[in-house]
Amino acid sequence: MTRTAGELRRLFLDFFSEQGHTTLPSAPLIPGNDPTLLFTNAGMVQFKDVFTGAEKRPYTRAATSQKCLRVSGKHNDLENVGRTKRHHTFFEMLGNFSFGDYFKEEAIAFAWELLTRRLDLPAERLWPTVFREDDEAEALWRKISGVPAERILRFDEKDNFWSMGDTGPCGPCSEILFDRGPGDGGPEDPRRNDERYMEIWNLVFMQFERDAGGKLTPLPRPSIDTGMGLERLATVVQAADSNWDNDLFRPLCERAAELAGKKYVPGPEGDSEDRVSMRVIADHARATAFLVADGVVPGNVERNYVLRRIMRRAIRHGERLGLGDLFFHEVCARVVDVMGSHYLELVEARDHIVRIAQQEEEQFRRTLRTGLRLLEREIADVKSGGAKEVPGDVVFFLHDTHGFPPDLTAVIAAEHGLGAGDPDKFRPKAPDEGGAGAALLAAARALHERHGATRTLFYEATAAEGRVLAVLDAEGRSLPAARAGDEVRVLTDRTPFYGESGGQVGDKGVIVGPEGEVEVADTQRPLPSLTLHVGRVRAGVLKVDDAVTLKVDHERRDAIRKNHSATHLMHWALRSTLGRHVRQAGSVVDPTRLRFDFNHYQKVTPEELRAIEKKVNAHVLLNAPTKAEEMSFAEAQERGALAFFGDKYGDRVRVVEITPDSVELCGGTHVGRSGDIGFFRFTGEAASSAGVRRVEAVTGMAAVELAQDAERELATAAAVLGVRPADVAARAERLLVELKEAARERDALRRAKAAAGAGDLLAGIREVAGVKALAARVDVVDPAELRDLGDKLKGKMGDGVLMLAGVAGEKVSLVVLVSAPLTGRIKAGNIMKEVAPLVGGKGGGRPDMAQGGGNDPAGVDRAIERFYELVAA
Repeated sequence: MTRTAGELRRLFLDFFSEQGHTTLPSAPLIPGNDPTLLFTNAGMVQFKDVFTGAEKRPYTRAATSQKCLRVSGKHNDLENVGRTKRHHTFFEMLGNFSFGDYFKEEAIAFAWELLTRRLDLPAERLWPTVFREDDEAEALWRKISGVPAERILRFDEKDNFWSMGDTGPCGPCSEILFDRGPGDGGPEDPRRNDERYMEIWNLVFMQFERDAGGKLTPLPRPSIDTGMGLERLATVVQAADSNWDNDLFRPLCERAAELAGKKYVPGPEGDSEDRVSMRVIADHARATAFLVADGVVPGNVERNYVLRRIMRRAIRHGERLGLGDLFFHEVCARVVDVMGSHYLELVEARDHIVRIAQQEEEQFRRTLRTGLRLLEREIADVKSGGAKEVPGDVVFFLHDTHGFPPDLTAVIAAEHGLGAGDPDKFRPKAPDEGGAGAALLAAARALHERHGATRTLFYEATAAEGRVLAVLDAEGRSLPAARAGDEVRVLTDRTPFYGESGGQVGDKGVIVGPEGEVEVADTQRPLPSLTLHVGRVRAGVLKVDDAVTLKVDHERRDAIRKNHSATHLMHWALRSTLGRHVRQAGSVVDPTRLRFDFNHYQKVTPEELRAIEKKVNAHVLLNAPTKAEEMSFAEAQERGALAFFGDKYGDRVRVVEITPDSVELCGGTHVGRSGDIGFFRFTGEAASSAGVRRVEAVTGMAAVELAQDAERELATAAAVLGVRPADVAARAERLLVELKEAARERDALRRAKAAAGAGDLLAGIREVAGVKALAARVDVVDPAELRDLGDKLKGKMGDGVLMLAGVAGEKVSLVVLVSAPLTGRIKAGNIMKEVAPLVGGKGGGRPDMAQGGGNDPAGVDRAIERFYELVAA
């Protein structure tokens, strides 16, 4: 019986569990504590600090099925999606890892046993590859598998040597190719036909350390990092023609086809454009569902923009298939059906995924209509002028002003035989801040390698004794000592200071040594286990090896604790009030307030905010003790603990329970009892981005002061209105009604006055070059009223040209009207472009009507004079 992809995933993890590996859950698609990556793009990402030695884990063997996304940088498969048998944006990477435990022989033996004995793949169809100089790996393959030498291929660095970066851990690797048979008509050569000879597993032998000069030094504890694509494995085991036809993708392709009223045809019968579009939609729906479930929403920067680009690319392919109605959310929902049994976060976020997909498609279809009209006009202009590409400034304008994606502009331009210019040349350049950050991160890694982890005491103390291990300047260079006025980053062997993490800001305070004192303005954790105190030497000298006293600003920490614990309670109250789709999408916890972003598809009503606020304060009044316990990540998941967006969790995690209803994974500092929060009040609610709302709140005395301020303002308003505080709203509503009625009467009087004065204005009509022309200054500045007055005058003067300049204070409004028979000779829009700058503004319009304005009334007379000159011309 053919195994499903879900069964293959389980078999892989169970096999390596039997071999002594700790099975870990997939890390989120948003890498924790790794600013160098937009997305998790390989199985080893969550172990990066383990491989470098910056982090220690209680195990030396691990296995995962990791969610991955490759849509940027050197790992960018986006343009190949749908057109090859095996390229995707989102995929699952099965991997087994050794952190200084076993090496080449065991890795090869595990791979061979799993593939040939557990999965029953025919040994004669497996082709191992090795690095050209790795005689050891070739000998091991022959010894373990019995594969003849002619079926063990040697490749250069491009294919068979892996590195984490330009420097650092690296080593040869060994890929395993599977011969899918001669069905594709390609050459019978595994070196040249990667459609037939598909790579299914890559074993990386992390063996060396590469320095800046390129020298390779053997690592004292060589490690193993492997990766096998679940999609490719399923294709091979299920004997499918391509990844699109295995049980992970085929249901999604068929759903896209069904919605389009078409049929998805699996197999090798040629790749029609319709089938390519179905496959693109299937792939992008998977990426969308997983990104949204991990807290990403479509937007215009970084990860949010990548998601928006993926979604809009799929929607464009849906339009290509003839899908006129909203469809993408239906395919995303099918992703949840296919993969939700293993990835429970998909099931929990199902409604949110569907709503985000619907909203983005609605918005993009509007964008498409506007952008396509503008782009078609530009393409016509380009062709008529004989140019070969849509200019880069046009591509930038379409994207920056109308949200039309540059890659879509390029695709449509290509359909017309044109290129597309580079929009980045016209994009404002941000200052480069990456250099200093990269240098500090490298310095932090070097400090960790030399001194190990910082012992943190912030859960139990706000003051402690310690020893200075290193002093860095602002660029990350080591100093033997620092003097008054120097900006520094100080590393100590232990610290009570909390380093910024998980939304909680870093502590402030002082470090006092025998000869000097540092004012700590911030505390950072460049690595999960390394704490740096950022500040300035305010007196004397601080030296390496100084014995110091570290004192946290206790009052500030206390305020932060209140806000952090309140954030947990509020998160629970949001979910219980608005729905379980609510997930944290970012937060800030500082001494003055808390800010919390969360996935939600509509404005939180005042009634809902009051209900949430009431629930939080009810739990505050319970004065329940805060419980914090360390446990395994798996145990925390079993307890139902919620993980916060963007945080990185190891095998051991800290679970914080403010009340039985609020259980979170959190490494921050918290109050001893819920009553210590004192009082909780919301201060605002607004949209943060598409599908994400933002609330802000205060606690403790800040919340009390907010309530007192509101009461004082209400009392003042009541006194001004002459009513009781309870009657302020009713009195204000009555006043608004009266004001609106007065405004209507005023407008009616003004229109009547303008109409009565129309006869006087008509007396100023001139005959200019055989055309009736009238330009006049009036005291009407509302554009709609000015246009109405102009229509009345034009109706009475007959065929002619009319300009009115409405002036009030510093504001000037202009309208130009041209009778239809005259628009072939005189165009209102052209006149407006000439006269509007004379009053310090701009304007434009159609041949028969144009409007504009400015802020320079002194130019009105010249504008009127210029009007007559233009009519005469």
